[in-house]
Amino acid sequence: MMNRRQFLARSAMFGGAAWLAASAPGKLLAAAAQGKPLGIQLYMVLKAYQDDPMGTLKTLKAIGYSEIEAIVTSTAKTLRDQLNEAGLGCPSLHFDSLGIEPGIEAAHTLGTQYFVSSMLPSFMEKMSGGTKATYSRDDAKRTADFANQIGEKARQAGLQYAYHNHHLEFTEVGQGQTFYDVLLKETDPKLVKFELDCGWVHAGGKNPADIFKANPGRIPLMHAKDFLPSSKPDEYPGAELGRGTVDYKPIMAAADKAGLKHCFVEQEGPFSRMSQLDAARVDFAYLRPLR
Repeated sequence: MMNRRQFLARSAMFGGAAWLAASAPGKLLAAAAQGKPLGIQLYMVLKAYQDDPMGTLKTLKAIGYSEIEAIVTSTAKTLRDQLNEAGLGCPSLHFDSLGIEPGIEAAHTLGTQYFVSSMLPSFMEKMSGGTKATYSRDDAKRTADFANQIGEKARQAGLQYAYHNHHLEFTEVGQGQTFYDVLLKETDPKLVKFELDCGWVHAGGKNPADIFKANPGRIPLMHAKDFLPSSKPDEYPGAELGRGTVDYKPIMAAADKAGLKHCFVEQEGPFSRMSQLDAARVDFAYLRPLR
């Protein structure tokens, strides 16, 4: 199975053309009823979902997840009907595989509030005919400008745009700043919010808790992700939460104080130790007490 960055890069090619173990189940469900909503990115269980859509969504509900963050692999209406049957909410959509205008239409069909770019530099790369993103200061300013444009389109459509990061956004660009720092500074806070992928922040050498503390109100969404240690450059083997290198206790505390609205579990592959759904169970059991 291709990793998420490969999937997004491939999806952006098509989207750009459009516009340029675990605890006992009963205990988990009881905890879910008492705590804040806890969601999962559909991409994490994509193979399971493609093999058995309704079985997968109902299993996620039974585990204790109350919402999913969508990617659309068939039609938005199909996914909406499946989520309604499973009893799952859908507050957020990643639009890269669709494009901006079709993504807005899908978001309306699904009833989402947040309209999220998975890998905006790659999306822009495909739109420009292959001009490679360098993650320089100038690229950061161009990306921020484009994010503001998307944010305005989303606002006009009654949606809130949010930018999802990977690790390269934490590349140093001079003047003591990272690419991500420039994005935060150069984007309109009303038009552009952020979805902090904490695993990729950690992989980029930064502390997610520090980013939440420094930016109250800008980060309503997050991905909870972990990685196993690796000695190979640019290799990031996914780990179940609590079994890798990231401690989420201080992160969740900082996130909640900073105004976090939705937290989505998203584990990278390979799923060699257990299935995607078993990993979803382990991830939920770890994160639920912290949420």
